[in-house]
Amino acid sequence: MTVLEAPPAQPAGRVLDAVLGIDAGNTKTIALIVGRGGEVLGWGRAGPSNIYVSRPLALAAVERAVAQAREIAGLSAHRLQAVTLSATGADWPEDFELLRAALRQWDWAPRQGVVNDAVGALRAGTLDGLGVAVVCGTSSGTAARAAGQDAWHSSYWQEPEGAEELARLAVRAVYRAHLGIDPPTTLTARVLADLGCPDVDALLHRLNARTVRKPRKLGRLAKGLLDEAHAGDPTSRRIVQKHGAALGDYALVAARRAGLSGGYHLVTSGGVMRHPSPLLRQALVEQVQGAHPGVTWQPSRLEPVYGAALLSLELAGASVTEEHFGRLAQGGPSATLFLS
Repeated sequence: MTVLEAPPAQPAGRVLDAVLGIDAGNTKTIALIVGRGGEVLGWGRAGPSNIYVSRPLALAAVERAVAQAREIAGLSAHRLQAVTLSATGADWPEDFELLRAALRQWDWAPRQGVVNDAVGALRAGTLDGLGVAVVCGTSSGTAARAAGQDAWHSSYWQEPEGAEELARLAVRAVYRAHLGIDPPTTLTARVLADLGCPDVDALLHRLNARTVRKPRKLGRLAKGLLDEAHAGDPTSRRIVQKHGAALGDYALVAARRAGLSGGYHLVTSGGVMRHPSPLLRQALVEQVQGAHPGVTWQPSRLEPVYGAALLSLELAGASVTEEHFGRLAQGGPSATLFLS
């Protein structure tokens, strides 16, 4: 459920005609300051900010990203009209209260909102912010919203995950092929090369030995899996298509929970979804359209942090228009800011 709060404006400090959106994720934190007309004024980036991994480090990352954005915008000494924190780890009531308490302490704006990061991604996807959004990056999340209703997000109901899970599935396929349980796969050579292992025995040792340091960011193997699937490797294609269909199942759950049926937008975002191969997305869309043939798929119009900024504009009383989307798309930071 979307959780927003708008406390009365506080008298202290000048409030400028701009808002703040924050996307707090598993791999990075992005902050964006936007004028009321959609002009991008400043941005910042810091490390991961999942309160389930480390609450102090997560909150510190949010502060650093916002400090950078305020410095670039030249607004370090002023309060803004509204702030929305779109955060991974915003799942249970106590999570929302922790994050709302942090926003109150920072006092960046009198109107403050907290949403799950899948909800922020949904708002970035379409002009009206309605429909279903499937985010597949390091992890995965699904959100849906119907007109006049609160958003629903999958939170810990979410079973098919993102790059980290795809990487585990790729490694499992390599093991099974090596043991002769499954047919040979081109994934073997790709995974060994990506992790710098001479053979599958060395791979098993590196990933499981007590005295060997495990590789960081195993999720990078997801790219190799998608590459091999696109090249025609049967094992890789089976994994990717099955995973896409599973994501589609949860998109349908989200649609039902939000009261959507018939025609609605299905939006995808996240690093895995941006891979050039269409196989994962096609499996997802086919699964959803099998139940709801009128569904229309589109990639998200904007990066998730823009969704947080749009929610802040609405929290400040603005009506989001096509012009807002255009200005955000044209005036934002370089795409490199969003790379994981």
